[in-house]
Amino acid sequence: MSILSKIKLYWQCRTAKGYEKWLREQGVVIGKNLRLFNHKSIRFDTTTPGLITIGDNVSITADVSILTHDFCSSVFREKYHDYLPGRSKVIIGNNVYIGQKAIILRGVTIGDNVIIAAGAIVTKDIPSDSVVAGVPARVVYTLDEYYQKRKAVAMNEAKQYARDLYQYRGVRPTVEDFWEEFALFYHEEENYPTAFVQRIKNLQLPGDLYDKFIKNNKPTYASFEDFLNDAWKSVEK
Repeated sequence: MSILSKIKLYWQCRTAKGYEKWLREQGVVIGKNLRLFNHKSIRFDTTTPGLITIGDNVSITADVSILTHDFCSSVFREKYHDYLPGRSKVIIGNNVYIGQKAIILRGVTIGDNVIIAAGAIVTKDIPSDSVVAGVPARVVYTLDEYYQKRKAVAMNEAKQYARDLYQYRGVRPTVEDFWEEFALFYHEEENYPTAFVQRIKNLQLPGDLYDKFIKNNKPTYASFEDFLNDAWKSVEK
């Protein structure tokens, strides 16, 4: 590759969207709403990019590797004087989250609505509606089980976060600090800061997800202040 080509490639891939465009140009099949977090640390095996298929609404975090081939034949070559090819597809379904430092090995199909824990090494197919973790990765929850578990602790975690912010800063936190916890108190008619709303719409609820959220969400609290006051009870005693 010439110096000019390297500069062009670096410039194109400086953003996540630019990197996604480059992957598509190489032959990776990518659906809608791909989210790449810290995209420069993510490794797609582009020796045979057409073997990677990614569905809609997939989130891939830092230091993830997706492999379509291996070089085990280097050992066979020396021992048996033979060379065996080794490459196969990786198919990732719709609505999948891949945690930091996970590795997806060749020949794997991941179903829809799947969460892959940080550090997992996926060596075999993953069924839809499941949560996997470990080395090698195995199913540890159904998606519904994990959803109910997280839902049971989410409010207490949010209140503890509010208390931690107060103790660290010495002042009451603001709504902008709670873009992750917004569903507990978010009401569309409220006058929230523009940047806060945009972060929710762009990062948390892109596409038509915001409208679906507004239709279905039933906030625990009547307002952000009600949430904060509830978190504050143990602080102000």
